[in-house]
Amino acid sequence: MIASDFTTTLLVDQTPTEVFNAINNPRGWWSEEIEGGTEKPDDEFTYHFEDIHSCRMKLIEVIPDKKVVWFVEENYFKFTSDKSEWTGTKISFEISKQGNQTQLRFTHHGLTPAYECYDICQDAWGNYMHNSLYSLISTGKGLPNGKGKARTENEEKLLADNQ
Repeated sequence: MIASDFTTTLLVDQTPTEVFNAINNPRGWWSEEIEGGTEKPDDEFTYHFEDIHSCRMKLIEVIPDKKVVWFVEENYFKFTSDKSEWTGTKISFEISKQGNQTQLRFTHHGLTPAYECYDICQDAWGNYMHNSLYSLISTGKGLPNGKGKARTENEEKLLADNQ
């Protein structure tokens, strides 16, 4: 069996420009604690959730209204044997028109079932795409995590285990 990258797709009624702008605002849908630039090629930002997960991303491709790609320069998970899972992987957001709707195809290239974090990570990405980013795109208000503010069952469990 060939390992496949984690992929999920959303359909929204908003324009590709609105979807693109929401993607480039990860503070509005992923984490309130993101620091650094998140909009232009070569921008770098850091993400962290408590001392459970942190990473540094670099925007390596930005095509307005069509595509955004992040490269994971560094990653740390407190809850895996290999603390650096994700390092060297890419995360892409591909935007296209589907009739009168806009499709967003999210892929975490390199996040495969072989990773120890896969179940937790696919659950988290699914939540952040289908609930938080979807909400940010469709209502203007996302559901990002923040200090002491878990947004998934797994984040709540990891936060409780971390106390």
